Amino acid sequence: MYLQRIINRGMLTEQRINDIIRYELSFKTALSGGKGGQNVNKVETKVGVELDVMNSGILTEDEKQTIISKSKYVSKEQIFKIWCEKHRTQLQNKKDALEKFRIHLKSLFVKAKPRKPTKVSKAAKRKRLESKKKSSEKKQLRKKLF
Repeated sequence: MYLQRIINRGMLTEQRINDIIRYELSFKTALSGGKGGQNVNKVETKVGVELDVMNSGILTEDEKQTIISKSKYVSKEQIFKIWCEKHRTQLQNKKDALEKFRIHLKSLFVKAKPRKPTKVSKAAKRKRLESKKKSSEKKQLRKKLF
C-alpha cells in the first residue's frame, strides 16, 4: 500500500530517499578497528548500511540501472553497501553511514554540465611563443663556440 504512495516517476527526491531509508535499508554491525582501546575488541561499533537495489520497490528501473552503473558501492550481487567505522560509538557511525548514503545517492543523479569547447586566446599563444623564444635564446648563449 505504501509503495503506491511513494513511487514518484520523477527524479529521486528527498522524500523518496527518506522512504528508502525508512522501509528498505538494513543495518549491519561488526567489530571495527582503529581508536577505542578495549572498546574496539568488545563492542560492535562499525555500522553498515545495505540496500538491495534490484528488489527495491521504491526505485524505478531507470534509477536502479543508474545506481548499479555509476556507484562504486554496489557489489556483484547488486547490493548497495556503505560502511562507517570513524567514530567510537555505534550511534555516531550509524548517523554518519546514513549521511554518506544520502549524499552518495544524491550525487549519482546530478547531471553534469555539458563542457563548452574553448580556444586558446591570441594573447596566451603569443605569451607562450615569447617564453619559448626566450628560453631558446638562453640555451643558445650557453653553447660554447669553438
